[in-house]
Amino acid sequence: MSKLVGNTDFIDLPVFIKGKVRDVYDMDDKLLIVVTDRISAFDVVFPNLIPNKGKVLNGISEFWFNYTSDIVGNHMITTDTGKYPESLLSYTGKIQGCSMLVNKVEMVEAECIVRGYLEGSGLKDYRKTGSICGIKLPEGLKQADKLPEPIFTPSTKALEGHDENVTYEELKNRIGSEMATMLRDTSLALYKKASIHAESKGIILADTKFEFGMLDGRLVVADEMFTPDSSRFWQMDRYEPGRAQKSFDKQFLREYLETLDWDKKPPAPRLPEEVIKNTEAKYIEAYEILTGKKFV
Repeated sequence: MSKLVGNTDFIDLPVFIKGKVRDVYDMDDKLLIVVTDRISAFDVVFPNLIPNKGKVLNGISEFWFNYTSDIVGNHMITTDTGKYPESLLSYTGKIQGCSMLVNKVEMVEAECIVRGYLEGSGLKDYRKTGSICGIKLPEGLKQADKLPEPIFTPSTKALEGHDENVTYEELKNRIGSEMATMLRDTSLALYKKASIHAESKGIILADTKFEFGMLDGRLVVADEMFTPDSSRFWQMDRYEPGRAQKSFDKQFLREYLETLDWDKKPPAPRLPEEVIKNTEAKYIEAYEILTGKKFV
């Protein structure tokens, strides 16, 4: 049985940031990222943990950081706890496999979203306006249809802290034309390379999101990369436009939650064992298919 990582309060380091899934600690010019087994849906964190979820997400990001390093650098130093600084030795047994030592970077204030298929908030925008983030799309597209070309649809943090979809022109006004162009071109290049790899494994990469930062004057990708939490992965042999697709992420969790009389606000309900096991299995399946490695 995997040791579950629900909280990381045992780490005696300054907290850099704690998210729904990741706990990040400050180590001067470096950061320690611990990917926990917490799971969220509808922006609510659940009381149950999903075994091995943190290890899966950490391992998938590591794979993609290495696979795409010819396009852009990244913030990863190592996931090998044997190479961590001595100050972390007392924690390594608890965070082996689910942690990453990274360089601290100056983050760019933009979330870079690439869509190759029509789903999610993009589908909602298209149904209202025929466009996504100001990009006009052909008429008559159905849910999950493949777009003529992948599109870059950025978002930024609004004052209240929520993501706010913006047009490419608005992004240029906020962060400068040169940076916006670099983010767009790099994001599209990453998506195209990852899509080709995923399709060779029988998986469709429907859409994804990135975050970037600057390290020693160069652009690098940070946070996570092409994980089931940051991307929509669909099984190619079950792909059928016009409906929602089965995905390699929180599919069993979402389907279960839709059967409940729950208003999708905290506190979240406890999850039955079957949902936990099925969700764990789907994450592990995504890891093994994408990386070509057996999950240990």
